[in-house]
Amino acid sequence: MAHAPQLYQNNFSGSLGNKIKDVMSQVPDLLKILIDHFYCHGLAIIVAVITLWTVHFKFSLSLCIWVTVFIGGSLILLRKAHDFSEAAAEVRSTIVGTIVDILSNMMSVRLFTAQKEEQRTLKVIFDEYVKADQRRDWFFLKINSLQGGSFVIYQGLSLFWLIQGFYQGNILPGDFVLILTINISIVDFLWSLSKDMGIVAELSGNITQGINLVCSPIDIEDKPDAKELVVQNGEIIFSHVHFRYRNAEPLFENKSVTILPGQKVGLVGYSGGGKTTFFNLILRLFEVNAGHILIDGQDIKDITQNSLRANISVIPQDLSLFHRSLMENIRYGHLVATDAEVIEASKKAHAHEFITHLPQGYNSLVGERGVKLSGGQRQRIAIARAILKNAPILLLDEATSQLDSVIERQIQSSLWQLMENKTTIVIAHRLSTLLHMDRILVFDRGKIIENGTHQDLLAKGGLYKTLWDTQIGGFLRVSASSKVKEL
Repeated sequence: MAHAPQLYQNNFSGSLGNKIKDVMSQVPDLLKILIDHFYCHGLAIIVAVITLWTVHFKFSLSLCIWVTVFIGGSLILLRKAHDFSEAAAEVRSTIVGTIVDILSNMMSVRLFTAQKEEQRTLKVIFDEYVKADQRRDWFFLKINSLQGGSFVIYQGLSLFWLIQGFYQGNILPGDFVLILTINISIVDFLWSLSKDMGIVAELSGNITQGINLVCSPIDIEDKPDAKELVVQNGEIIFSHVHFRYRNAEPLFENKSVTILPGQKVGLVGYSGGGKTTFFNLILRLFEVNAGHILIDGQDIKDITQNSLRANISVIPQDLSLFHRSLMENIRYGHLVATDAEVIEASKKAHAHEFITHLPQGYNSLVGERGVKLSGGQRQRIAIARAILKNAPILLLDEATSQLDSVIERQIQSSLWQLMENKTTIVIAHRLSTLLHMDRILVFDRGKIIENGTHQDLLAKGGLYKTLWDTQIGGFLRVSASSKVKEL
Protein backbone atom coordinates (compact mmCIF):
# COMPACT_ATOMS: atom_id res chain seq x y z
CA MET A 1 0.00 0.00 0.00
CA ALA A 2 3.02 2.27 0.30
CA HIS A 3 3.84 2.03 -3.39
CA ALA A 4 3.44 4.96 -5.73
CA PRO A 5 0.24 5.35 -7.81
CA GLN A 6 2.06 4.17 -10.96
CA LEU A 7 2.10 0.59 -9.66
CA TYR A 8 -1.70 0.52 -9.48
CA GLN A 9 -2.17 2.51 -12.67
CA ASN A 10 0.09 0.25 -14.75
CA ASN A 11 -1.24 -3.12 -13.57
CA PHE A 12 -4.61 -4.85 -13.58
CA SER A 13 -6.05 -4.90 -10.07
CA GLY A 14 -7.07 -8.53 -10.68
CA SER A 15 -3.49 -9.38 -11.66
CA LEU A 16 -2.12 -7.78 -8.50
CA GLY A 17 -4.66 -9.65 -6.39
CA ASN A 18 -3.82 -12.96 -8.09
CA LYS A 19 -0.10 -12.51 -7.41
CA ILE A 20 -0.72 -11.81 -3.74
CA LYS A 21 -3.09 -14.79 -3.55
CA ASP A 22 -0.38 -17.05 -4.99
CA VAL A 23 2.01 -16.04 -2.22
CA MET A 24 -0.59 -16.66 0.48
CA SER A 25 -1.81 -20.02 -0.82
CA GLN A 26 1.34 -21.59 -2.25
CA VAL A 27 4.00 -20.81 0.36
CA PRO A 28 2.48 -23.43 2.74
CA ASP A 29 2.39 -25.99 -0.12
CA LEU A 30 6.05 -25.29 -0.91
CA LEU A 31 7.10 -25.70 2.73
CA LYS A 32 5.13 -28.94 3.00
CA ILE A 33 6.97 -30.45 0.02
CA LEU A 34 10.37 -29.29 1.25
CA ILE A 35 9.89 -30.61 4.78
CA ASP A 36 7.85 -33.78 4.24
CA HIS A 37 8.94 -35.20 0.90
CA PHE A 38 12.56 -34.05 0.65
CA TYR A 39 13.35 -34.97 4.24
CA CYS A 40 11.78 -38.46 4.01
CA HIS A 41 13.36 -39.27 0.66
CA GLY A 42 16.74 -38.02 1.80
CA LEU A 43 16.59 -40.25 4.87
CA ALA A 44 15.67 -43.27 2.69
CA ILE A 45 18.66 -42.65 0.42
CA ILE A 46 21.04 -42.53 3.40
CA VAL A 47 19.70 -45.89 4.66
CA ALA A 48 20.10 -47.37 1.15
CA VAL A 49 23.73 -46.21 0.89
CA ILE A 50 24.58 -47.81 4.24
CA THR A 51 22.83 -51.07 3.28
CA LEU A 52 24.63 -51.34 -0.07
CA TRP A 53 27.96 -50.78 1.70
CA THR A 54 27.42 -54.07 3.54
CA VAL A 55 27.37 -55.87 0.18
CA HIS A 56 30.26 -54.04 -1.48
CA PHE A 57 31.56 -50.48 -1.26
CA LYS A 58 31.41 -49.96 -5.04
CA PHE A 59 27.60 -50.37 -5.06
CA SER A 60 27.32 -47.81 -2.31
CA LEU A 61 29.80 -45.46 -3.99
CA SER A 62 28.10 -45.74 -7.40
CA LEU A 63 24.73 -45.02 -5.80
CA CYS A 64 26.17 -41.91 -4.12
CA ILE A 65 27.65 -40.71 -7.42
CA TRP A 66 24.44 -41.35 -9.35
CA VAL A 67 22.22 -39.69 -6.73
CA THR A 68 24.57 -36.70 -6.62
CA VAL A 69 24.53 -36.34 -10.41
CA PHE A 70 20.76 -36.89 -10.51
CA ILE A 71 19.93 -34.33 -7.85
CA GLY A 72 22.67 -31.87 -8.83
CA GLY A 73 21.62 -31.92 -12.47
CA SER A 74 17.98 -31.53 -11.45
CA LEU A 75 18.79 -28.51 -9.30
CA ILE A 76 20.76 -26.87 -12.13
CA LEU A 77 17.91 -27.47 -14.59
CA LEU A 78 15.45 -26.34 -11.94
CA ARG A 79 16.63 -22.74 -12.38
CA LYS A 80 15.57 -22.82 -16.01
CA ALA A 81 12.33 -24.54 -15.08
CA HIS A 82 11.72 -21.79 -12.54
CA ASP A 83 11.97 -19.17 -15.32
CA PHE A 84 9.46 -21.06 -17.47
CA SER A 85 7.09 -21.41 -14.50
CA GLU A 86 7.39 -17.73 -13.61
CA ALA A 87 6.62 -16.75 -17.22
CA ALA A 88 3.53 -19.00 -17.22
CA ALA A 89 2.43 -17.56 -13.86
CA GLU A 90 2.79 -14.01 -15.20
CA VAL A 91 0.56 -14.81 -18.17
CA ARG A 92 -1.97 -16.47 -15.86
CA SER A 93 -2.09 -13.34 -13.69
CA THR A 94 -2.68 -11.29 -16.84
CA ILE A 95 -5.61 -13.54 -17.70
CA VAL A 96 -7.13 -13.03 -14.26
CA GLY A 97 -6.55 -9.27 -14.49
CA THR A 98 -8.14 -9.09 -17.94
CA ILE A 99 -11.18 -11.08 -16.84
CA VAL A 100 -11.66 -8.85 -13.78
CA ASP A 101 -11.26 -5.77 -15.98
CA ILE A 102 -13.92 -7.05 -18.40
CA LEU A 103 -16.30 -7.92 -15.56
CA SER A 104 -15.78 -4.46 -14.02
CA ASN A 105 -16.70 -2.85 -17.34
CA MET A 106 -19.44 -5.27 -18.39
CA MET A 107 -21.91 -2.45 -18.96
CA SER A 108 -19.56 -0.84 -21.47
CA VAL A 109 -19.03 -4.21 -23.17
CA ARG A 110 -22.77 -4.56 -23.63
CA LEU A 111 -23.46 -0.97 -24.63
CA PHE A 112 -20.77 -1.09 -27.33
CA THR A 113 -21.64 -4.67 -28.36
CA ALA A 114 -18.01 -5.66 -27.88
CA GLN A 115 -18.57 -9.22 -26.62
CA LYS A 116 -16.84 -10.82 -29.62
CA GLU A 117 -13.92 -8.40 -29.40
CA GLU A 118 -13.42 -9.22 -25.72
CA GLN A 119 -13.64 -12.92 -26.54
CA ARG A 120 -10.90 -12.48 -29.13
CA THR A 121 -8.79 -10.62 -26.57
CA LEU A 122 -9.20 -13.45 -24.06
CA LYS A 123 -8.43 -16.04 -26.75
CA VAL A 124 -5.13 -14.32 -27.57
CA ILE A 125 -4.11 -14.27 -23.90
CA PHE A 126 -5.23 -17.88 -23.35
CA ASP A 127 -3.18 -18.93 -26.37
CA GLU A 128 -0.14 -17.21 -24.84
CA TYR A 129 -0.76 -19.08 -21.59
CA VAL A 130 -1.05 -22.42 -23.40
CA LYS A 131 2.24 -21.75 -25.20
CA ALA A 132 3.95 -20.76 -21.93
CA ASP A 133 2.58 -23.90 -20.26
CA GLN A 134 3.72 -26.06 -23.16
CA ARG A 135 7.25 -24.63 -23.03
CA ARG A 136 7.42 -25.47 -19.36
CA ASP A 137 5.98 -28.98 -19.82
CA TRP A 138 8.30 -29.83 -22.75
CA PHE A 139 11.25 -28.75 -20.63
CA PHE A 140 10.16 -31.05 -17.82
CA LEU A 141 9.75 -33.89 -20.33
CA LYS A 142 13.37 -33.41 -21.44
CA ILE A 143 14.51 -33.42 -17.82
CA ASN A 144 12.59 -36.62 -17.13
CA SER A 145 14.11 -38.27 -20.22
CA LEU A 146 17.64 -37.43 -19.07
CA GLN A 147 16.90 -38.65 -15.57
CA GLY A 148 15.40 -41.90 -16.86
CA GLY A 149 18.41 -42.48 -19.14
CA SER A 150 20.80 -41.95 -16.24
CA PHE A 151 18.97 -44.59 -14.20
CA VAL A 152 19.16 -47.13 -17.04
CA ILE A 153 22.92 -46.59 -17.18
CA TYR A 154 23.29 -46.91 -13.40
CA GLN A 155 21.05 -49.97 -13.18
CA GLY A 156 22.92 -51.63 -16.08
CA LEU A 157 26.25 -51.01 -14.37
CA SER A 158 24.94 -52.48 -11.12
CA LEU A 159 23.67 -55.55 -12.94
CA PHE A 160 27.06 -56.00 -14.66
CA TRP A 161 28.87 -55.88 -11.31
CA LEU A 162 26.39 -58.32 -9.79
CA ILE A 163 26.87 -60.88 -12.58
CA GLN A 164 30.64 -60.40 -12.49
CA GLY A 165 30.71 -60.79 -8.70
CA PHE A 166 28.48 -63.86 -8.87
CA TYR A 167 30.87 -65.64 -11.23
CA GLN A 168 33.79 -64.59 -9.02
CA GLY A 169 31.96 -65.93 -5.97
CA ASN A 170 31.72 -62.53 -4.21
CA ILE A 171 27.99 -62.03 -4.74
CA LEU A 172 25.26 -64.30 -3.44
CA PRO A 173 21.85 -64.77 -5.13
CA GLY A 174 20.22 -62.85 -2.31
CA ASP A 175 22.46 -59.86 -3.09
CA PHE A 176 20.88 -59.70 -6.56
CA VAL A 177 17.44 -59.29 -5.02
CA LEU A 178 18.64 -56.83 -2.35
CA ILE A 179 20.58 -54.49 -4.65
CA LEU A 180 18.13 -54.48 -7.57
CA THR A 181 15.20 -53.94 -5.20
CA ILE A 182 16.98 -51.08 -3.44
CA ASN A 183 17.87 -49.52 -6.80
CA ILE A 184 14.26 -49.69 -7.98
CA SER A 185 13.08 -48.23 -4.66
CA ILE A 186 15.64 -45.44 -4.87
CA VAL A 187 14.65 -44.57 -8.42
CA ASP A 188 11.03 -44.44 -7.25
CA PHE A 189 12.11 -42.04 -4.51
CA LEU A 190 14.13 -39.92 -6.90
CA TRP A 191 11.44 -40.01 -9.58
CA SER A 192 8.97 -38.76 -6.99
CA LEU A 193 11.58 -36.24 -5.88
CA SER A 194 11.98 -35.10 -9.49
CA LYS A 195 8.23 -34.54 -9.78
CA ASP A 196 8.35 -32.65 -6.50
CA MET A 197 11.12 -30.49 -7.96
CA GLY A 198 8.83 -29.70 -10.88
CA ILE A 199 6.10 -28.71 -8.46
CA VAL A 200 8.63 -26.68 -6.47
CA ALA A 201 9.67 -24.89 -9.68
CA GLU A 202 6.05 -24.07 -10.48
CA LEU A 203 5.23 -22.95 -6.95
CA SER A 204 8.41 -20.91 -6.63
CA GLY A 205 7.68 -19.28 -10.00
CA ASN A 206 4.20 -18.30 -8.82
CA ILE A 207 5.50 -17.13 -5.46
CA THR A 208 8.40 -15.18 -6.97
CA GLN A 209 6.16 -12.91 -9.01
CA GLY A 210 4.17 -12.09 -5.88
CA ILE A 211 7.32 -11.53 -3.82
CA ASN A 212 8.73 -9.29 -6.58
CA LEU A 213 5.53 -7.25 -6.43
CA VAL A 214 5.53 -6.91 -2.65
CA CYS A 215 9.27 -6.22 -2.51
CA SER A 216 9.41 -3.88 -5.49
CA PRO A 217 11.11 -0.57 -4.65
CA ILE A 218 8.93 2.05 -3.01
CA ASP A 219 9.35 5.31 -4.89
CA ILE A 220 8.36 7.61 -2.05
CA GLU A 221 9.49 6.78 1.47
CA ASP A 222 9.54 8.71 4.71
CA LYS A 223 12.93 9.82 5.96
CA PRO A 224 14.20 7.90 9.00
CA ASP A 225 13.85 11.06 11.10
CA ALA A 226 10.58 12.24 9.52
CA LYS A 227 8.37 14.23 11.88
CA GLU A 228 4.63 14.62 12.20
CA LEU A 229 3.06 17.52 10.31
CA VAL A 230 1.63 20.22 12.55
CA VAL A 231 -0.82 22.51 10.75
CA GLN A 232 -1.58 25.71 12.63
CA ASN A 233 -2.42 28.09 9.78
CA GLY A 234 -2.49 26.11 6.54
CA GLU A 235 -0.08 28.12 4.40
CA ILE A 236 1.07 26.23 1.29
CA ILE A 237 4.19 27.30 -0.62
CA PHE A 238 5.58 25.92 -3.87
CA SER A 239 9.21 27.05 -3.98
CA HIS A 240 11.03 26.67 -7.32
CA VAL A 241 9.36 23.32 -7.98
CA HIS A 242 10.43 21.22 -10.97
CA PHE A 243 8.40 18.16 -11.90
CA ARG A 244 8.01 15.79 -14.82
CA TYR A 245 6.25 12.47 -15.20
CA ARG A 246 8.40 9.52 -16.10
CA ASN A 247 9.29 9.48 -19.81
CA ALA A 248 7.45 12.76 -20.39
CA GLU A 249 8.29 16.37 -21.03
CA PRO A 250 8.75 18.64 -17.95
CA LEU A 251 5.42 19.91 -16.66
CA PHE A 252 6.43 22.30 -13.87
CA GLU A 253 9.66 24.25 -14.23
CA ASN A 254 10.75 26.56 -11.43
CA LYS A 255 7.16 26.94 -10.22
CA SER A 256 6.71 29.19 -7.20
CA VAL A 257 3.36 30.10 -5.71
CA THR A 258 2.09 30.89 -2.21
CA ILE A 259 -1.39 30.08 -0.92
CA LEU A 260 -2.07 32.02 2.24
CA PRO A 261 -3.63 30.52 5.38
CA GLY A 262 -7.40 30.11 5.04
CA GLN A 263 -7.36 31.27 1.42
CA LYS A 264 -9.87 29.85 -1.06
CA VAL A 265 -8.11 29.28 -4.39
CA GLY A 266 -9.60 28.02 -7.63
CA LEU A 267 -7.63 26.25 -10.36
CA VAL A 268 -8.82 26.47 -13.96
CA GLY A 269 -7.39 25.79 -17.38
CA TYR A 270 -7.48 23.38 -20.25
CA SER A 271 -7.23 19.64 -19.55
CA GLY A 272 -3.62 18.60 -19.12
CA GLY A 273 -2.57 22.00 -17.83
CA GLY A 274 -1.28 20.69 -14.48
CA LYS A 275 -4.19 21.24 -12.09
CA THR A 276 -4.51 17.65 -10.86
CA THR A 277 -0.72 17.33 -10.75
CA PHE A 278 -0.70 20.39 -8.45
CA PHE A 279 -3.04 18.44 -6.13
CA ASN A 280 -1.00 15.24 -6.31
CA LEU A 281 2.24 17.01 -5.45
CA ILE A 282 0.67 18.59 -2.36
CA LEU A 283 -0.49 15.10 -1.31
CA ARG A 284 3.01 13.80 -2.15
CA LEU A 285 1.61 11.10 -4.38
CA PHE A 286 4.51 12.02 -6.65
CA GLU A 287 7.91 13.36 -5.66
CA VAL A 288 9.11 16.69 -7.04
CA ASN A 289 12.32 16.51 -9.07
CA ALA A 290 13.65 19.72 -7.52
CA GLY A 291 12.45 22.51 -5.27
CA HIS A 292 10.31 22.37 -2.15
CA ILE A 293 6.65 22.26 -1.11
CA LEU A 294 6.09 23.74 2.33
CA ILE A 295 3.07 23.60 4.62
CA ASP A 296 3.36 26.10 7.46
CA GLY A 297 7.09 26.19 6.79
CA GLN A 298 7.50 22.39 6.96
CA ASP A 299 8.91 20.71 3.87
CA ILE A 300 6.61 17.81 3.04
CA LYS A 301 9.71 15.69 2.32
CA ASP A 302 10.65 15.98 5.99
CA ILE A 303 7.30 14.85 7.41
CA THR A 304 5.52 11.49 7.43
CA GLN A 305 3.17 10.83 4.57
CA ASN A 306 0.44 9.64 6.95
CA SER A 307 0.49 12.86 8.95
CA LEU A 308 0.49 14.90 5.72
CA ARG A 309 -2.59 13.20 4.33
CA ALA A 310 -4.29 13.12 7.72
CA ASN A 311 -4.31 16.93 7.59
CA ILE A 312 -5.81 17.11 4.09
CA SER A 313 -9.38 16.29 3.07
CA VAL A 314 -9.89 15.41 -0.58
CA ILE A 315 -13.16 15.32 -2.49
CA PRO A 316 -12.37 13.69 -5.84
CA GLN A 317 -14.39 14.07 -8.99
CA ASP A 318 -15.13 10.37 -9.29
CA LEU A 319 -15.05 8.45 -6.05
CA SER A 320 -14.57 4.69 -5.93
CA LEU A 321 -16.16 3.13 -2.88
CA PHE A 322 -15.43 -0.10 -1.04
CA HIS A 323 -17.90 -2.95 -1.42
CA ARG A 324 -19.04 -2.32 2.12
CA SER A 325 -21.94 -0.57 3.81
CA LEU A 326 -22.59 3.13 3.39
CA MET A 327 -21.90 3.59 7.09
CA GLU A 328 -18.44 2.06 6.70
CA ASN A 329 -17.66 4.03 3.55
CA ILE A 330 -18.55 7.39 5.12
CA ARG A 331 -16.80 6.52 8.40
CA TYR A 332 -13.61 6.01 6.36
CA GLY A 333 -13.11 9.75 6.71
CA HIS A 334 -12.79 9.35 10.48
CA LEU A 335 -12.57 5.73 11.58
CA VAL A 336 -13.48 6.35 15.22
CA ALA A 337 -16.55 8.45 14.44
CA THR A 338 -19.82 7.42 16.04
CA ASP A 339 -22.91 6.51 14.04
CA ALA A 340 -24.47 9.80 15.05
CA GLU A 341 -21.49 11.75 13.69
CA VAL A 342 -21.66 9.82 10.42
CA ILE A 343 -25.37 10.59 10.06
CA GLU A 344 -24.81 14.27 10.85
CA ALA A 345 -22.11 14.50 8.16
CA SER A 346 -24.44 12.76 5.72
CA LYS A 347 -27.18 15.30 6.43
CA LYS A 348 -24.80 18.19 5.74
CA ALA A 349 -23.82 16.53 2.46
CA HIS A 350 -27.52 15.98 1.59
CA ALA A 351 -26.90 12.24 1.39
CA HIS A 352 -29.06 11.26 4.36
CA GLU A 353 -32.32 11.45 2.42
CA PHE A 354 -31.39 9.01 -0.35
CA ILE A 355 -29.63 6.71 2.13
CA THR A 356 -32.72 6.38 4.33
CA HIS A 357 -34.80 5.45 1.30
CA LEU A 358 -32.60 2.43 0.61
CA PRO A 359 -33.99 -0.89 1.91
CA GLN A 360 -31.19 -1.32 4.46
CA GLY A 361 -30.39 2.36 4.98
CA TYR A 362 -26.86 2.98 6.17
CA ASN A 363 -26.21 -0.78 6.19
CA SER A 364 -26.77 -1.02 2.43
CA LEU A 365 -23.85 -2.46 0.47
CA VAL A 366 -22.79 -0.21 -2.39
CA GLY A 367 -21.33 -2.85 -4.73
CA GLU A 368 -17.80 -3.05 -6.10
CA ARG A 369 -16.42 0.49 -6.56
CA GLY A 370 -19.87 1.78 -5.59
CA VAL A 371 -21.63 0.63 -8.77
CA LYS A 372 -25.02 0.49 -7.05
CA LEU A 373 -24.98 4.27 -6.58
CA SER A 374 -25.25 7.00 -9.15
CA GLY A 375 -22.34 9.35 -9.78
CA GLY A 376 -24.08 12.12 -7.85
CA GLN A 377 -24.76 9.84 -4.90
CA ARG A 378 -21.13 8.74 -4.78
CA GLN A 379 -20.09 12.38 -4.86
CA ARG A 380 -22.30 13.17 -1.88
CA ILE A 381 -20.72 10.25 0.00
CA ALA A 382 -17.31 11.79 -0.76
CA ILE A 383 -18.47 15.15 0.56
CA ALA A 384 -19.88 13.52 3.72
CA ARG A 385 -16.57 11.74 4.22
CA ALA A 386 -14.66 15.04 3.94
CA ILE A 387 -17.06 16.77 6.32
CA LEU A 388 -16.51 13.97 8.83
CA LYS A 389 -12.72 14.18 8.48
CA ASN A 390 -12.72 17.97 8.97
CA ALA A 391 -9.02 18.42 8.10
CA PRO A 392 -7.45 21.94 8.05
CA ILE A 393 -6.60 21.74 4.32
CA LEU A 394 -9.27 20.94 1.75
CA LEU A 395 -8.78 19.87 -1.87
CA LEU A 396 -11.83 19.68 -4.13
CA ASP A 397 -11.63 18.24 -7.64
CA GLU A 398 -14.88 19.00 -9.44
CA ALA A 399 -16.65 18.12 -6.19
CA THR A 400 -20.14 18.89 -7.52
CA SER A 401 -19.72 18.09 -11.22
CA GLN A 402 -22.10 15.11 -11.14
CA LEU A 403 -24.82 16.78 -9.12
CA ASP A 404 -27.97 18.29 -10.53
CA SER A 405 -28.44 22.04 -10.11
CA VAL A 406 -30.92 21.75 -7.23
CA ILE A 407 -28.74 19.42 -5.14
CA GLU A 408 -25.65 21.47 -6.01
CA ARG A 409 -27.23 24.66 -4.64
CA GLN A 410 -28.19 22.80 -1.46
CA ILE A 411 -24.70 21.41 -1.00
CA GLN A 412 -22.87 24.65 -1.80
CA SER A 413 -23.86 26.10 1.55
CA SER A 414 -22.51 22.99 3.32
CA LEU A 415 -19.29 23.21 1.33
CA TRP A 416 -18.80 26.86 2.27
CA GLN A 417 -19.29 25.91 5.91
CA LEU A 418 -16.73 23.14 5.43
CA MET A 419 -14.28 25.63 3.84
CA GLU A 420 -14.57 28.07 6.73
CA ASN A 421 -11.18 28.62 8.41
CA LYS A 422 -9.58 26.11 6.04
CA THR A 423 -7.07 26.55 3.26
CA THR A 424 -9.04 25.35 0.24
CA ILE A 425 -7.99 24.58 -3.32
CA VAL A 426 -10.69 23.87 -5.86
CA ILE A 427 -10.38 22.48 -9.38
CA ALA A 428 -13.39 23.45 -11.45
CA HIS A 429 -14.35 23.45 -15.08
CA ARG A 430 -17.73 24.91 -14.19
CA LEU A 431 -16.40 28.42 -13.63
CA SER A 432 -19.55 29.67 -11.95
CA THR A 433 -18.51 27.69 -8.85
CA LEU A 434 -15.42 29.92 -8.48
CA LEU A 435 -17.13 33.31 -8.38
CA HIS A 436 -16.48 33.77 -4.67
CA MET A 437 -12.94 32.40 -4.51
CA ASP A 438 -10.26 34.65 -3.00
CA ARG A 439 -8.00 33.88 -5.96
CA ILE A 440 -8.14 31.98 -9.22
CA LEU A 441 -5.01 30.49 -10.78
CA VAL A 442 -5.18 29.86 -14.52
CA PHE A 443 -2.97 26.96 -15.67
CA ASP A 444 -1.68 26.39 -19.17
CA ARG A 445 0.82 23.58 -19.84
CA GLY A 446 2.23 23.69 -16.32
CA LYS A 447 2.49 27.48 -16.07
CA ILE A 448 0.31 29.82 -14.05
CA ILE A 449 -0.42 32.45 -16.67
CA GLU A 450 -3.08 34.43 -14.75
CA ASN A 451 -3.73 35.05 -11.08
CA GLY A 452 -6.51 37.10 -9.51
CA THR A 453 -10.18 37.25 -8.56
CA HIS A 454 -12.97 36.48 -10.97
CA GLN A 455 -13.55 40.15 -11.75
CA ASP A 456 -9.82 40.88 -12.09
CA LEU A 457 -9.35 38.06 -14.58
CA LEU A 458 -12.37 39.07 -16.64
CA ALA A 459 -10.97 42.59 -16.83
CA LYS A 460 -7.60 41.30 -18.09
CA GLY A 461 -9.26 39.71 -21.09
CA GLY A 462 -6.93 36.69 -21.15
CA LEU A 463 -7.44 32.95 -21.17
CA TYR A 464 -9.83 33.03 -18.20
CA LYS A 465 -12.16 35.43 -20.01
CA THR A 466 -11.99 33.21 -23.07
CA LEU A 467 -12.98 30.20 -20.97
CA TRP A 468 -15.73 32.18 -19.28
CA ASP A 469 -17.18 33.47 -22.55
CA THR A 470 -17.14 30.07 -24.24
CA GLN A 471 -18.68 28.39 -21.21
CA ILE A 472 -21.41 30.95 -20.93
CA GLY A 473 -22.09 30.19 -24.59
CA GLY A 474 -22.56 26.56 -23.61
CA PHE A 475 -19.38 25.07 -25.04
CA LEU A 476 -15.91 24.77 -23.58
CA ARG A 477 -13.18 23.94 -26.07
CA VAL A 478 -10.23 21.70 -25.30
CA SER A 479 -6.82 23.10 -26.10
CA ALA A 480 -5.27 21.40 -29.08
CA SER A 481 -1.85 22.51 -27.88
CA SER A 482 -2.10 20.59 -24.61
CA LYS A 483 0.35 17.73 -24.91
CA VAL A 484 0.77 16.53 -21.36
CA LYS A 485 -1.88 14.12 -20.26
CA GLU A 486 -2.96 14.82 -16.71
CA LEU A 487 -3.14 11.81 -14.46
